Amino acid sequence: MLLLLVSVSMLSFFLVTYSPIDPIDAYLGEARISEEQRDRISEEWGLNKSPVERYVIWGEHILNGDMGESVTYHQPVKKVIAERFEASLWLMGTAWVLTGVIGFLLGILSGSRKNSMVDKFIKTFCLILASTPVFWIGLLVVMVFAVELGWFPLGLAAPVGKLSSEVTLMEKLHHLVLPALTLSITGIANITLHTRQKLIDILSTDYVLFAKARGESSHQIIMRHGLRNICLPAVTLQFYYFSELFGGSVLAEQVFSYPGLGNAVVHAGLHGDAPLLLSVALCSSLFIFFGNLMANIIYGVIDPQIREGGKSSV
Repeated sequence: MLLLLVSVSMLSFFLVTYSPIDPIDAYLGEARISEEQRDRISEEWGLNKSPVERYVIWGEHILNGDMGESVTYHQPVKKVIAERFEASLWLMGTAWVLTGVIGFLLGILSGSRKNSMVDKFIKTFCLILASTPVFWIGLLVVMVFAVELGWFPLGLAAPVGKLSSEVTLMEKLHHLVLPALTLSITGIANITLHTRQKLIDILSTDYVLFAKARGESSHQIIMRHGLRNICLPAVTLQFYYFSELFGGSVLAEQVFSYPGLGNAVVHAGLHGDAPLLLSVALCSSLFIFFGNLMANIIYGVIDPQIREGGKSSV
């Protein structure tokens, strides 16, 4: 984890430092100032130092728990991330659960009915979804369910004109449905297709053929022999999806104007907000790392042989 954080911080700092966006120009916008005032801002932000010096200073502040001040939001980075991450957690958590549950069930349904009309429909539908960009799906979802049908709001995380303390849970969920559905669609397709193929492979094995000869039904075979074997690849893909959640949330939040962390990253990038960008990069790395760690722990719960190092007693 430490090696990962150091590597991500160095690469992110290099990319931000050599970005074509000048943070001072982005901060000033159309305003015009003298060179003396510009030099003063550069000195205050530490831009007059070499990249190595700036990285060391930034690293020391991070180790002391100081993430710096966001140029875009004029607030401490820690506060911005805390506020935005709560909204993104609702979005990513809902999409993550939908991805796992729906994808796994569709994969079982498709794999257990190989070459049927149901299987062909699910497989074709998932292949189309897996090759479709997230932002395009988001625009299509907005056009159909928000504009034409009017079932859901166009965007945002709450009704316009209401204080956050006045927003009810049902209103939050109502605004969450479309962005969460959009974010989960590509993940559902991948898990469905992998689960389907794994189940087909298992149903063609000799021990399943023997189970059929003993008179076990298809339901009993899937429950006794299929679920545990198809769980491992499904869990792997489900927790691997952590890494795609951040990338997908940036696009989904932009389409739906959802005030989450992905939306903040876009604004920070356009304004050259290095402290916020670097802190989000570290937080996202930790998020993905612990997702993979949880997957490794769950492997041992599903399959005891993995927990015991593959040892077996005779």
